[in-house]
Amino acid sequence: MTYLPNAQAERAEMLQALELDSLDDLFRHLPEKLRLDRVELPEPLSEVELVQYMRELGRLNARIPPSHSFLGAGASRRFSPAIVNQVISRPDFYTTYQAEASQGTLQATYEFQSMITLLTGLDVANASLYDGATALAEATAMAVAQTNRQNVVVAGALHPEYAQVLKTYSEAQHYEILRVATSTDGRVDGLKLEQAITSTTAAVILQQPNFYGVLEDPQSISELAHRSGALLIACVDPISLGILAAPGEYGADIAVGDGQPLGIPLSFGGPYVGFIACTEALMRRMPGRLVGATIDPQGRRGYVLTLQAREQHIRREHATSNITTNHALMALAATVYLAHMGGAGLKQLAEISAQRAHYLAAQLLERTGYRLAFDGPFLWEFVIHTPHPAEQTQALMLERGVLPGLPLGRFFPELPDALLVSVTELNHPRAIERFLEALA
Repeated sequence: MTYLPNAQAERAEMLQALELDSLDDLFRHLPEKLRLDRVELPEPLSEVELVQYMRELGRLNARIPPSHSFLGAGASRRFSPAIVNQVISRPDFYTTYQAEASQGTLQATYEFQSMITLLTGLDVANASLYDGATALAEATAMAVAQTNRQNVVVAGALHPEYAQVLKTYSEAQHYEILRVATSTDGRVDGLKLEQAITSTTAAVILQQPNFYGVLEDPQSISELAHRSGALLIACVDPISLGILAAPGEYGADIAVGDGQPLGIPLSFGGPYVGFIACTEALMRRMPGRLVGATIDPQGRRGYVLTLQAREQHIRREHATSNITTNHALMALAATVYLAHMGGAGLKQLAEISAQRAHYLAAQLLERTGYRLAFDGPFLWEFVIHTPHPAEQTQALMLERGVLPGLPLGRFFPELPDALLVSVTELNHPRAIERFLEALA
């Protein structure tokens, strides 16, 4: 690559300030196997050839009907009313950028915040974050800053990918993460948790239901956290709040989660939307955007970004967060979904999912070699031990048109024969029978 003389001098000056010898040194922290000397690209194609090539690639995909997919672990196939896609497909929503100039976008975001506070039972929610993992990491940073403590305790089974994002944040923000293991019933070991929480603990992180699908006892964990002056961060599934206690009811200071179940398709991993809500005492620690309602000089109701200024976005290490935007379109999808379904709709979905999950689990237990990994209570996700390696079971069932769940060996080597099975309202009774037939 050829640089202009002054550009070359500027690069040399920046490298000197960074105490580096070359641009390659910027990437030396990356593992060698991830670095490429060059990228080998094929010859260019015409538009006709490219379209044909992509169609041929598409035919290689294994097509699994939504009803035959039992994959969960934080992203599940759920019903999305037609009105959701209809609203977010309007050009005035999906092409907007400057939220401050659009009363419609601001009002939609305000409604999203209001609905999240109703779901979580807390005082205030922000305009959304990127996904559940970043929402959890941002909530942890809030707790560390609020308490001025450098120790965070993870109570039981937290989603491994959330834990990875949390670890990345902790390395940059210099706080320690302590993980307390689960007991034989799949819940956090209460005695070990009590020993782990000390006067240096900034927050206790609780996923409810946890990664194994097991329901924790949030009230006792909340009491343990607050007894030591720590905050409680609840990581929740929004659909589960249709039948479970809201985080605010058991004393959570911050609630986070992923809004993907709220009418947002899987889309090969995104985009999704994260949500975060907190008590009023933590409001000024909130990352990202916050929309408020006001009255203009003519007495008309209006909406504005509040409790932050544009200057915050360039304050670097002094800012509340490096995230200065939100997933507005996905937040709008979640808002339309919640408005359409209502509290009664969420409750019905949660009950149907739980009933079908318990039916499938009971049927599996009648099969030779299958048993539940944990005996704690669960909603619609559960871990089942299979008589063969879980990845082998998954591969065989995929050949028969059923995606049975997530093999946990990729995250936990000690569970090579364990499948995390998720059941939603889309897994109708015929699909559940097909699951059982595919095992035969």
